[in-house]
Amino acid sequence: MRNRLALALALVLSGANAPTAIAGQPSGDSMAGMADMNMGGSTPAAASVHDGWFRALPGGLPSGGYFTLHNEGTTALTLTSASSPACGMLMLHRSENAGGMSSMADVTSVDLPAGKSVSFAPGGYHLMCMQPAAAMKPGGKVKVTFTFAGGTTLDADFAVRNAAGK
Repeated sequence: MRNRLALALALVLSGANAPTAIAGQPSGDSMAGMADMNMGGSTPAAASVHDGWFRALPGGLPSGGYFTLHNEGTTALTLTSASSPACGMLMLHRSENAGGMSSMADVTSVDLPAGKSVSFAPGGYHLMCMQPAAAMKPGGKVKVTFTFAGGTTLDADFAVRNAAGK
């Protein structure tokens, strides 16, 4: 079990063979996963998710989630959490490399400035899906709900790719 967790951590930190989304650069499926915020009956805010995908690993190992979050509005947003029925627990994480040492830590929030994008990619911010459910299988799609400060939510569909990111 310890070796499997070390392998999962290494794959998430290295981004092995994984394409990364570049803010403002559409890809072939750039419209996939786009959604509007649910503000409890208010006018939807201009936030969207682009190129959302999970790296599914074998044996129930944690899965990393990657995407670009864009704020097309005129006010800053703060992402405070994410959830998915495909994960026992879904956390906001950040990988860092300092002094040749890689580390990964849970983050409580991510600021999204007005008119800007934040990339969640291997080696940086990402989602960490603990206890992935049966739906987390390559070729599938899973729903992710993002929650922002103030309680607004954003739903997006994420593609599920294999360990090589394909």
